[in-house]
Amino acid sequence: MKIALRADRLMGTTDEVWLRHANPWSGWTRLSILPLWALAIWGRVWIGGYAWGAVALVLIWIWFNPRVFAPRVLFDKWMLRGVLGERLFLQFNEALPAHHRRMAIIPGYGSVPGPLVLGWVLWVLDPAFVVFGVILAALPKQWFLDRMVWILEDWQRQDGHVPGMPKGVNYV
Repeated sequence: MKIALRADRLMGTTDEVWLRHANPWSGWTRLSILPLWALAIWGRVWIGGYAWGAVALVLIWIWFNPRVFAPRVLFDKWMLRGVLGERLFLQFNEALPAHHRRMAIIPGYGSVPGPLVLGWVLWVLDPAFVVFGVILAALPKQWFLDRMVWILEDWQRQDGHVPGMPKGVNYV
């Protein structure tokens, strides 16, 4: 949990950045990161040392993505609610009920095999298993986002306001 919060701070995610990242286009295009990461690493076969440039471009996209999309006016999309729930989870973890913290950790542990498999198959260059590794790493993240929607909806029912977001907005 502390690692995720540190990463959030390192990325400089202010209220404005979170509001932009809550745009569903930002959330859905972030799904491109794992395949792009795999492609950039696989690129060492085709472009040799220039693959480091491709890796750098993916890292730039990771930082740039939450900032490039306009803030949403309507707060009605599943991905948007997942991103805002993730913000609550990162910033107010200790204030959340234990069942929410527990259910968010399970997909986190479930995501461990994906990067391990992906790292191995990118090392040995097995294309079929690269796809499997990407899927194995991405599916638990989607489950995690679903849990974040649950956190947001419960938070709003209890408190009614998501810090840093416009007041009076109903996300449910």
